[in-house]
Amino acid sequence: MKKTKSPSASASPEASTSMNRRSFLALSGAVGASVMVPGWSWAGSQSVAGIGGVTVPPSYVYDDEADPVVVRLIDEGKVQEVNQILCSWKKNSQPLPAGLPDYLHDFIEEARQLPSWADMDKLNAADKFNQDRGTYLGVAYGFVSGMMSTVIPHEARAVYYSKGGADMKRRISRTAKFGYDIGSMGGFHNPNAEMVVTAVKTRLAHAGVRHLLPQSPHWQGTADQPKPISQRDILVTWHSLPTSVMRALDQWGVRVSDSQANAFLHSWQVAAHMLGVRDEYIPADWDGAYAQAPQILDPVLAPTPEGIKLAHILLDLAAEVDGGVLTRPMMESFTRYFLGDQIAEWLEIPRHPIQDQGLAYSWPYFVTMKEYGLYMPGSSQFYWACDEMLRQGAMWYLAEGQEINIEIPDMNNPNYS
Repeated sequence: MKKTKSPSASASPEASTSMNRRSFLALSGAVGASVMVPGWSWAGSQSVAGIGGVTVPPSYVYDDEADPVVVRLIDEGKVQEVNQILCSWKKNSQPLPAGLPDYLHDFIEEARQLPSWADMDKLNAADKFNQDRGTYLGVAYGFVSGMMSTVIPHEARAVYYSKGGADMKRRISRTAKFGYDIGSMGGFHNPNAEMVVTAVKTRLAHAGVRHLLPQSPHWQGTADQPKPISQRDILVTWHSLPTSVMRALDQWGVRVSDSQANAFLHSWQVAAHMLGVRDEYIPADWDGAYAQAPQILDPVLAPTPEGIKLAHILLDLAAEVDGGVLTRPMMESFTRYFLGDQIAEWLEIPRHPIQDQGLAYSWPYFVTMKEYGLYMPGSSQFYWACDEMLRQGAMWYLAEGQEINIEIPDMNNPNYS
C-alpha cells in the first residue's frame, strides 16, 4: 500500500466556532495552572466527522458521558457490586444483566451502539486481513505497540501508579484481551464475539482511572496534566497500534492492498469511537492518520523511570509466556530489532550482538516465505489456526486459566497509595 503524508492544516478562523464552552473552561484552567498545552493543528476535515476548521486541542478533553457515571459509582460505593454483576456480560448481543443502577444501564446501552458510519463490508474485510496477517499482527502488537507503550510517558505513569500496576500480569491480560477481541472473526459485528463489551468496559475503566489517579501523590509528583487519559492520550495509544503496525508492515516488506489496509484501519476507527474518542479526532483515512501521528505520537516518545521498570516486567512476562522457548535475551533482541536502538537504549536493554544480527538477517526471510505461502490454497485458514493456538495459549497463561474480565478500578496502586 502506498502511504502518503498530508500536510498539517494551519489554523483557521473557524477554529473558535468548534470550541464549546466546557472545553474552553478546561483549557483555561490548565493554562491557569501553568500546564503547557501541546501544539495541535490537525484539521477536523481529515476526521470521520468531516467537520471544517481546526478541532479543539484534545489534551484537556476527556469523556463527558462516561466520567460522571463512574464518579457516581465510586462515590456511592457501588464499584465492586457493579463489577460482579458485569462479569456475566460477555457477548456483543447479550442483554445487560439485571441489578445495574439505572444511570449505568442507560449509559452502557448507548455506548454499546456501533457508530452510524460503521461499514460492515470493511469490518468483514478486516477479518480476512487478520486471518492472513495474524502472525505479523501478534508480533507488532507485542513488540512494536506493547513495548512502545513504555516510552509513552503519560501511559507508562498511568499504568504504573493505577490499580493495574500492582499486578502487571493481570493488567497485561486485560490489554491482551482488547487485542485478541479486535482481531477475532467478527469482533464488532458478530453477535457472539466480544469486542463491543471489551471496548465499553475499557471505557468505564479509563473513567475510573481518570477519577482516582489524581488522588495519588506519587502520580501527582510526576504528572504534567491535571488528569490522565485525555482524548489526546487515547489517540497516542491508538497510533501506537494501527498506525505503528502499518508502518512496521511496510518496513518488513509486507504488501498490503489498499482495500485490506483501509479495512484494518476501519476496525480501529470503530474501536476509537467505542472507547469514547470524539469522531472529530478520529482520522478518516491513512492520509489523515499519517498527518496526525507526527503531532500525537512521535514527539512524545521518551523514557521515564516508570516506563523502564514496566519494560523489564513486560520482557520477563513475555519470556514466561513462551514457556522458555524464547529466552529473556531473545526478547531483548526482538525489542531492539522492532523498535530500534534508540528506544532500546532508553529502556536499558542490553545488546546481544550475535542474536541481534541473526534476527535482523532472518526476519525478512521469514516474512518473504510467509507471504509466498499465502498463494497456496487453504494457507489463510492454516495460518489462522496456528496463530489462534498461540494467541489462546498466551491468553490462558496471562489469565492463569481464569476468565478475563475488565473491571472498573476502585483504588490506585496500593504500593504507591
